[in-house]
Amino acid sequence: MIKIDLPISLRRAILALGSQTKNTVCFAQNKTAYVSAVHKDLSDPKDFSVFEKDVRYFLKQKPKIIASDLHPEYSSSKYARECVSEHQSIRVLEVQHHHAHIVSCMVENELKDKLVIGVAFDGTGLGSDGALWGAEFLICDYKNSIRVAHLKEVALIGGEKVILEPWRLLAALGLDRPTLVKRKEWELVKRMQAKAFNSPLSSSMGRLFDAAAVLILGKCRANFEAELAIELEKKAYSFESSSVNYKFKVIKDKGSYIIHPKPVFRQMMKSLKAREVKPEIAYRFHLAVAQMIAEVCLSLRKSSLIDKVVLSGGVFQNYLLLRLSLDLLYRQGFRVFIHKKLSCNDSGLSLGQAVIAGSR
Repeated sequence: MIKIDLPISLRRAILALGSQTKNTVCFAQNKTAYVSAVHKDLSDPKDFSVFEKDVRYFLKQKPKIIASDLHPEYSSSKYARECVSEHQSIRVLEVQHHHAHIVSCMVENELKDKLVIGVAFDGTGLGSDGALWGAEFLICDYKNSIRVAHLKEVALIGGEKVILEPWRLLAALGLDRPTLVKRKEWELVKRMQAKAFNSPLSSSMGRLFDAAAVLILGKCRANFEAELAIELEKKAYSFESSSVNYKFKVIKDKGSYIIHPKPVFRQMMKSLKAREVKPEIAYRFHLAVAQMIAEVCLSLRKSSLIDKVVLSGGVFQNYLLLRLSLDLLYRQGFRVFIHKKLSCNDSGLSLGQAVIAGSR
């Protein structure tokens, strides 16, 4: 269990139940929070049993509110609703996934309850509009958040199948069929996309890294989530600079910035056809994402006058991306904050949930 000193005082006792995977639970009251050990996957009966035991322990502290993720199918969200049915004096407050990511990092850095630019990149989390988010720029404080920029949505053809079969993302992006994918499989996936059958749209940065890895590494399947993205980072690490830059297209639409990934993928395909070295192509992709972060943050600072940037979400476990992003943001005079005690992945989510719920 990790003890966290809070920069604000919570008037009510809060119990936050975290995410589905890399789950933690957090009990927070006054100016102190306690975060449990990680429960790897609540779909696993053993992990769920330990999760339940931890929740029951904290329920003895008589929380007034249970905070849960917006996603109704998370085991933690379902359990929150069960707890309320058993304890009539407790109410549930749902918290948006990416807002919780940013607030957890704000708390660790002892930031006051002032507006920041939050950059939350991960696999997926349910957005406030009911869509799957995953590459989000928020302007937020401990209570509220506004989505001000995000990645252009890409279809996850086959739903969660794309995690282990990320080649499907290339089809969704309108790219050419990899030679390792059978033509029948490819044509079936394209038909699914055309009919919008089991093809939810998502702005996931985690899945975009998967797609880039398929293209550059020439591998189409993974054994676990982000396996190919991890390989891509290792490949890029053997290259330290490049005279050629790839570039995302950022368009302002109705007061929000939409980040289009297709230009970067076209540029990578051109490099691959020219037989340029793959480590350099991998490095350029990482650099393009970091440059896009800096570009969007500059635009947001111009309109909001906010100079604090908070980075969170599992994609920032990619140390190369984190290092490049920090370097570019610092050069532009931003004050940048990253996690210290907790991971940037979903294991930090419950702390953010607790503080948001306690601030409302």
